[in-house]
Amino acid sequence: MIRPAILALEDGSVFHGSAIGADGQTSGEVVFNTAMTGYQEILTDPSYTRQIVTLTYPHIGNTGINAEDIESAAIAAAGLVIRDLPLFASNFRSEESLDAYLKRNGVLGIADIDTRRLTRVLRDKGAQNGAILAGADAEGDDAVERALTAARAFPGLKGMDLAQEVSCRETYEWSEGEWSLGSGYADASQGERPYHVVAYDYGAKFNILRMLASRGCRLTVVPARTPAAEVLAMQPDGVFLANGPGDPEPCDYAIEAIREVIAADVPLFGICLGHQLLGLASGARTVKMNNGHHGANHPVEDLDSGRVMITSQNHGFAVDEASLPANVRATHRSLFDGTLQGIERTDCPAFSFQGHPEASPGPRDVAPLFDRFIALMQARR
Repeated sequence: MIRPAILALEDGSVFHGSAIGADGQTSGEVVFNTAMTGYQEILTDPSYTRQIVTLTYPHIGNTGINAEDIESAAIAAAGLVIRDLPLFASNFRSEESLDAYLKRNGVLGIADIDTRRLTRVLRDKGAQNGAILAGADAEGDDAVERALTAARAFPGLKGMDLAQEVSCRETYEWSEGEWSLGSGYADASQGERPYHVVAYDYGAKFNILRMLASRGCRLTVVPARTPAAEVLAMQPDGVFLANGPGDPEPCDYAIEAIREVIAADVPLFGICLGHQLLGLASGARTVKMNNGHHGANHPVEDLDSGRVMITSQNHGFAVDEASLPANVRATHRSLFDGTLQGIERTDCPAFSFQGHPEASPGPRDVAPLFDRFIALMQARR
């Protein structure tokens, strides 16, 4: 039985479609992602907190859902927008349909809308605050007006500190390694782990931790607000700054902690929000992007080698390259719009990257960044 759904944007755009997932109402920043695969990883990426994700590829849900392809313990996205939900999921690893998965997690979605039109709006006007009404909430003569009101009531991500909301509450150890067909995820605790890495959890994706663990790192994951003194007392060989959602600028607790870690000359590596926080801690500025980067095939140039890497991206804020101080140099740049993608401190062992090397773009183009982090820790020894 088809249930109605409405998607409304703050600019007044309204889309009528079919509800998938749970009934009710949700709001957030509406963004589009151009990836053709990986919808389960996208939904569970904590960086999508308070965002409604539009997938531009038309058929979503055709490979179903399984228990392994998750990047966090729960769905992080505030809602899902797709063109078509196939009637059947076909994949030997499929355990559940996308619709059932969304319902089980209480997440709203809308299908059967013109996602090309929606993407053009977001491309031309920038990411929009929006709302989805699904099921009984989308019925009635005033449903459109209620959807528009909910969309315009969302305050937007600018100035919103979400890292501490999605972060773990207690320190824990991580030992799960990378996945392989037939055997699942490796138990990295069984091998040699010569490097102790403390990872700040601002919304860490599981596969980042897995790739570090597979490279011989014994990982201690700490909450976002953990003071640097506690981290340094653990005597880490390196400190990792995870990805995460929201605006980096309000995360003053993280910026101060990073400065103290830098002062201690401990090797440091940041990804996504961690990259932006390293920039702020080093004296640079961050800016809100028009529609951000969300996709799996973004070309990025390594400024040292001239090589072009195919990268996965998911961010709505960027470090302003023009604001970099003298002791920070640019290492990578987007070939889509020229925005800064990587930085390196010239006075200490610290570097960062804006994209997501753990998402297997290319499929291994950006993985050497993890090896660079290992090399920094080895050199410090």
